Amino acid sequence: MRTPRKSAKRPTSGQPERPADDEIWPRVTRELADDLAVDAPARDRAGKAPFDEVARLKEAGLPALLTPPGPSGRGADWQAACAVIREISAADGSIGELLAHHYVLSFSTRFFADDPAGDTARDTARDTASGPGAAFEDRTAREGWLLAGAVEPPPLRADGAPGLTLTPSGRGYVLEGRRSFASGVTVADRLVVGARCSSTGDVRVALVDPGDPAVFTEAGTDRVGQRLAGAGTVTFDAVPVDARDVLGTLPRDEHAVAPFTALAPLALRLLLAHVGLGIAEGALAEARDISRATHAAPTAASADPVAGGSAYPVGGGGDPYLLLAYGELATAAHAAAAVVERATDALARGLLAARALGVEERTDIAVLVAAAETVTGRSAVRITTRILELVDTARESDAPGGGPGLDRFWRNARALTAQSSPDHRLRDIGDHYLNGTRPRLTLLA
Repeated sequence: MRTPRKSAKRPTSGQPERPADDEIWPRVTRELADDLAVDAPARDRAGKAPFDEVARLKEAGLPALLTPPGPSGRGADWQAACAVIREISAADGSIGELLAHHYVLSFSTRFFADDPAGDTARDTARDTASGPGAAFEDRTAREGWLLAGAVEPPPLRADGAPGLTLTPSGRGYVLEGRRSFASGVTVADRLVVGARCSSTGDVRVALVDPGDPAVFTEAGTDRVGQRLAGAGTVTFDAVPVDARDVLGTLPRDEHAVAPFTALAPLALRLLLAHVGLGIAEGALAEARDISRATHAAPTAASADPVAGGSAYPVGGGGDPYLLLAYGELATAAHAAAAVVERATDALARGLLAARALGVEERTDIAVLVAAAETVTGRSAVRITTRILELVDTARESDAPGGGPGLDRFWRNARALTAQSSPDHRLRDIGDHYLNGTRPRLTLLA
């Protein structure tokens, strides 16, 4: 298992210092991942709200990573954010999911901000970085907020009424309703939620302080996996919302959704695929370390199997069936990584195109994201299941502190992949490949 490295530089003021060079982010992330990995089994067993974990994220400056780069050079790009999610998830999938939702929400105003942005590529590149959404991003970074919530249209109640409603009142609105969220709401500094406007029927995205006395949060404590993701149900009991805290409006008619706006759910789905990939890679690495210690006498260290090496030291003995099993699992991890990285590059290009993005380009991105979800989901479940057969978990559980807790990887992978059906994704991929059908321009993840 990982050993702790020297921790990231601690802030000297109330706000964490941000690395000025994108090349620093991998080092900062690796240090934090190593720190999280040390006590991950114990924290998973305790199942407490992840306040301490969020503090570690903020100390490293990671929540503010996606802030658009400015004169100071602060901020990083989409690929950097994806790499962070993958590495953190290898150590703790729950915290990876929590950070993934935060990144998408911090990016959301680029998709939905009420802004008559220019339609040319030249204008959109400027508008998405300096339009009204930039003020929200800057404030999020400046205040050190962790965001949680969901911007997509809220589900209807059993009686057919909207799950969340915004009712005009004076110079603002009143937010009412109840909704469950997959991540972050028990520890968030601000909630970003989509609610149906009672007067117009539009879905508007509102910024809400969870500390408001009219906001009530119930932690989701009965989850099989991803126990530290901060999931829960929030009740909004006539919460006042200032008009300035309405961040944007979702298109009322899905047929009017612009290709760029329709990237919003794809961004979340792809980041969650990175979470699944990280879980698989983290599980495989921990199982490998245990197998090396229990099955081989080291003579010369070899490469990481995920990076292309053998599961055993060169010259060391080993069960050929165990070698075969690790070879198959390492190959599955390689395949998932290749598909995810291709989808990541495509989505990054789409985000840079902004409102100049065309329908065909968005279609290609949607198909690649669906493929990444499917391959990664299946690989994560397969890898995290198989390592429980390869490693003597019964003996390891007798170790001090309860052993490595490899079952958490399996539970996390199961909980994460249960959120989407691979059959639906495969059907969409097949329909596009065979018939040229375009996936719907939808705002639903």
